[in-house]
Amino acid sequence: MSISTIKHPDHIEGVRRPGRWLALSVLVLAVLLVAVDATVLGLATPFLSEDLKPSGTQLLWIGDVYSFVIAGLLVSMGSLGDRIGRKKLLLIGATAFGAVSVLNAYATSPEMMIVARALLGVAGATLMPSTLALIRNLFHDPRERSLAIGIWGAMASAGAAVGPVVGGFLLEHFWWGSVFLINLPVMAVLVLVGIKLIPESKNPNPGPWDLPSVGLSLVGMIGIVYAVKELASHGLSLDAGVAALAGVGALTWFVRRQLTLPAPLLDMRLFRNRGFSGAVLADLLTILGLSGLVFFLSQFFQLVQGRQPLEAGLAELPAAIGAVTAGLIAGLVARRFSVRSVVAGGLAAVGLSLAVLTTLDAQTGYPLLGAALLVVGVGAGFAFTVTADVILSSVPKEQAGSASAVSETAYELGAALGIAVLGSIVTGVYQGFATPAGVPSDVASAAHESLGGAVEASGALAPDTATALVTAAQEAFVDGLRIAAGVGAAVLLATAVAAWFLLRGQKLEDGVEH
Repeated sequence: MSISTIKHPDHIEGVRRPGRWLALSVLVLAVLLVAVDATVLGLATPFLSEDLKPSGTQLLWIGDVYSFVIAGLLVSMGSLGDRIGRKKLLLIGATAFGAVSVLNAYATSPEMMIVARALLGVAGATLMPSTLALIRNLFHDPRERSLAIGIWGAMASAGAAVGPVVGGFLLEHFWWGSVFLINLPVMAVLVLVGIKLIPESKNPNPGPWDLPSVGLSLVGMIGIVYAVKELASHGLSLDAGVAALAGVGALTWFVRRQLTLPAPLLDMRLFRNRGFSGAVLADLLTILGLSGLVFFLSQFFQLVQGRQPLEAGLAELPAAIGAVTAGLIAGLVARRFSVRSVVAGGLAAVGLSLAVLTTLDAQTGYPLLGAALLVVGVGAGFAFTVTADVILSSVPKEQAGSASAVSETAYELGAALGIAVLGSIVTGVYQGFATPAGVPSDVASAAHESLGGAVEASGALAPDTATALVTAAQEAFVDGLRIAAGVGAAVLLATAVAAWFLLRGQKLEDGVEH
């Protein structure tokens, strides 16, 4: 093809699609919302605990089940989008997400809340891979696509930080269910604008959607995550062993089945690409190190340092500012230096920031916490954006849904494992604190369930005893947080070294696709 044709991309259908930036703005709305929903719960936890009175285990399930279900269904949904049309799946998912949000807002028991969060996860799983795959098909110029993925990643990070601010504002003025009702207007805009602006795209020769593979991937993912969660919370047990065996067995069977199917749900040959595999691994372990920490920092700001919900949300903003800024320039920086230096450098920066948080105590001043959060945001913004770009550009565009689903699965599985593993470390250390003298046994058991429980239960005690109980509980919580930050730091520094080797020679594309 001659150079003149490349300079006039109108000759090539879809290279410069009109309205693509407007379509992108609608797609990132969906991402923003799924990310807001994953983090907004951290702030609502104390209010929800007071109202629904969940046990510590139920509370972890309320926090986790959304990510579990998303992780279990992403590959299947990405593949379904490749088959029935990514736009169609996105619009169905958006409508379901709005409807199920109402169920979350009006949940009346911990069990109902867990089911509602699980259903929200099913809807979320239809949204995430569709957005990234549609970007792959909207932008055929690699530099434009890098910027589009940067904006997409920046919105995901912004959602994670805007969640606490929006949530904090709503929680100070309305009841906790309002944090879910904000989904309704956004999803309405997404559906109405999406119908008009987003072009449909799918794999032209997809083959049938293999239901046994869907079941195997769901059982495998949930089995593995549940086993890790049980092991971390209660040590070796029959439940954890059975879940781990079921999970590993189902995933092994899933992989073998994919290798024999003429039209697999997930093309396992994608993993032969070292850059693809390295980027997926970096995503998984980064989010594992980060998510558990962010989940508990919201509680630290409110229940240990006594900030109001809105103030606690604003305190976490430096992470978003760093992530958004880094996400927008990541493609440029990776082309100027190298993919591996940007990803490994970003991961190392996050690891070192988490290492600083091992010095945390109840009196730690905000300048140190704010600076650590800013560096975490910048590091994660660089690492995520460049790995998403590597994952998407290393596959043919017909498989964009499957590839983005793998990227999203790594993200969600990392989030579920992070809250499970790091969360269980925090909970395990917390539950071991010694109850001060004079505390009745029923109050003591409520206090050992969660820090929110301790603060609430102390209301029934004499002032001196109440202060002693809350102080002991806060110290135990901070001890757990310090150990979790140390584990997160070790994981991220090891991942930085692995990324340096796995992403050797990896480059972002430059030429326009035809």
